[in-house]
Amino acid sequence: MTIYTGIGGWTYEPWRGLFFPDDLRHKDELAYAAARMDAIEVNANFYRLQKPQTFARWREETPDGFVFALKGSRYVVTRKRLADAGEAVERFIEQGIAELGDKLGPVLWQMPKTRAFDPDDLAAFLALLPREVAGLRLRHAIEAQHESFDCEAFVEVASKADVAIAYIDADDVPSFDGQTTDFSYARLKRARPSLKRGYPPADLERFASMARNWGGEGHDVFMFCINGAKERAPAAAMALAKRMRG
Repeated sequence: MTIYTGIGGWTYEPWRGLFFPDDLRHKDELAYAAARMDAIEVNANFYRLQKPQTFARWREETPDGFVFALKGSRYVVTRKRLADAGEAVERFIEQGIAELGDKLGPVLWQMPKTRAFDPDDLAAFLALLPREVAGLRLRHAIEAQHESFDCEAFVEVASKADVAIAYIDADDVPSFDGQTTDFSYARLKRARPSLKRGYPPADLERFASMARNWGGEGHDVFMFCINGAKERAPAAAMALAKRMRG
């Protein structure tokens, strides 16, 4: 079991003075963050493909044991029929993500809030997702935001496809605290600006306990402080890591 705690991205101006030193060079932000986090979820991939050299640079600038989770392309998840996304999925996988080597973490496919659960279409989409690239294992997670996903049929589809259902700590979205594959993925979105670590101690302990329970059978866990009061995300992630390692 490895529990990874982290943040979304590494370039955010309000982190200056709160997380990053004021005089830190922008080109050193990734290395600085990676020295203090276990993982980063990359949102840039959602909007556009990256070059292989970019992934290679990310690998070189981060320490051993660090991983990148990649947010799947919007050109995949926003189309009318997911089952028709084969070529777009292939373009995403073949953009050069293998350059990350053993720092390649899961791919998160975030469904739009307007997408309702269609078991046949979703099953066809999950069947399109490759399980390796250039000899590296590929793991996939799905974030469901429409209330219609809150059903046992969705869990069955994900389990059959060996895909994780992301646990989302947020308002007005379904929340799944169960395992459908051999790793777990969580996105914590309710940090508060008034709290130095984003969450009260009781919430941090609850998240840490959840991660330990998920990893109890030797499963990897990826937990990202990803939204809400984003300026507090680094402090929240580091507080979570301290609790879990303590």
